[in-house]
Amino acid sequence: MRSSRDIIQMAQSSKSYLLNILKTMSRAGGVKIPRFVDTQNDNSFGKYAVVQPWLVSEKVIVPSYIPQPSYSQSAEPKNGPATPEIKDECQIECMRQSCKLAGRVLRQVNALIKPGITTDFLDKQIHDMIIGNGAYPSPLNYRGFPKSICTSVNNIACHGIPDNRPLQEGDMLNVDITVYLNGYHGDCSAMFQVGEVDSEGKRLITVTELCLKSAIEICKPDERFCNIGNVIEETANKHNLNVIPGLLGHGIGTYFHGAPDVYHFANDFPEKMKAGMTFTIEPALSQGTTQIEILEDGWTACTVDNSRAAQVEHTILITDTGCEVLTL
Repeated sequence: MRSSRDIIQMAQSSKSYLLNILKTMSRAGGVKIPRFVDTQNDNSFGKYAVVQPWLVSEKVIVPSYIPQPSYSQSAEPKNGPATPEIKDECQIECMRQSCKLAGRVLRQVNALIKPGITTDFLDKQIHDMIIGNGAYPSPLNYRGFPKSICTSVNNIACHGIPDNRPLQEGDMLNVDITVYLNGYHGDCSAMFQVGEVDSEGKRLITVTELCLKSAIEICKPDERFCNIGNVIEETANKHNLNVIPGLLGHGIGTYFHGAPDVYHFANDFPEKMKAGMTFTIEPALSQGTTQIEILEDGWTACTVDNSRAAQVEHTILITDTGCEVLTL
């Protein structure tokens, strides 16, 4: 267990890191990323392509008849609550509907993935699914994000922008889907394999999924939020993997992001869960470093040592007796 001083410094670093991201996000909207050639990595981390951004296509339009969040035109979201919101039954039912749709769309992704397709193709397909269900793809124009989903391949830890790079045999990627339906957001993500992924990549995915499962299992009223991070870091370290501390879970509702901040690293913060709270748990693990850097597009977060990262996510509700995974 880290000392209280170490924890505070890490939390402040995480906050500062995320604030720096937010300051640069609005620049991402019209960015055209030049094409790079992937390099190959074959060492103790496994055999895979080290990915850099390729070309990003034009932002798509959402039909005007789809109810849209406040930032759909302005790119500036309204602030979420500063303290965790306790939702009533009506709000919870709205959350169930948005989360149910997000989970249903995510379950259709695997059938689309194969070598040769692009993440831009995935974005277009999923965008159409979301719109076809009367919902808005929450990432689109959120602080200028140019696409409807996030796709993070291999060494990209989070917030990868769909582009025209063809997926290769052996790639692994996170697809992050959030939908805005009936005024509420539902958020989830999962890892996918392109063809045959090497054993180290498979192990990274399995342990990351175990971290999320173990964290969800402890959630209940009056449980301290810190125990989410404690069980995730303990599980990751047991398998010689590392938690990326700068990537946090968050409260969610009519707002995309709000209180509480959900830390995935070991800590002793005192805040407790209460029935009616909804928030995401989304641990990100790496094979190597815990440090990430943001590329010039203002969004793409990649590991500084090019090790692969994996992330999985559910939105959960604290109930009177335990918790409910809303995005299943």
